[in-house]
Amino acid sequence: MLDWFERITIVVLFAWLGYRVYGSLEETPSNLFFLFSEGVVALFVLLRRATDQISVKPFDWAVGIIGTALPMLVIPSGHGWSSGVVFLVTGLAVSLGAKLSLRRSFGVIAANRGIKCDGLYRAVRHPMYLGYFLTYVGVLMLNPSIINAGLLALWTLCQVARIQAEEHVLLQDAIYQAHSRKVRFRLIPFVY
Repeated sequence: MLDWFERITIVVLFAWLGYRVYGSLEETPSNLFFLFSEGVVALFVLLRRATDQISVKPFDWAVGIIGTALPMLVIPSGHGWSSGVVFLVTGLAVSLGAKLSLRRSFGVIAANRGIKCDGLYRAVRHPMYLGYFLTYVGVLMLNPSIINAGLLALWTLCQVARIQAEEHVLLQDAIYQAHSRKVRFRLIPFVY
């Protein structure tokens, strides 16, 4: 039941984001990349495979759902820096590459839906979050506002908590333990 609640919530938030972003496309056409990025998230949530190795901690569920929902609350503001599109498109490429590696193993809540060690996962253990971070920095540059900056700051905290929750679940798997010894950095090479 919680799985379906999560899926429906993500789809409804995406539809609301689409409605709000559609009106901004004339002024900031690059927001279409952002809408595409969030649409892929909604699609992968709908198509993902089930698992019995999922966190049941309320905190993990909260940061997973809130961390996924926050970008969908961005308010298109326009009048930003056009260089933000470079971050947005680069982040979109990285996160899409990570999603394509995961395929149906994609999820919002910390779970083991299968360990991935190839593709971008050879560089960092959580490349999708790296891609999201670049994407949302670009979105903020294109749509600067105090509200959007606050959403990005809160989103960043949620992502760090999500990484910790995922590591807790995944480190119970011997394959992931070996992968974490081989790929030392979680998010940013040589930093974290």
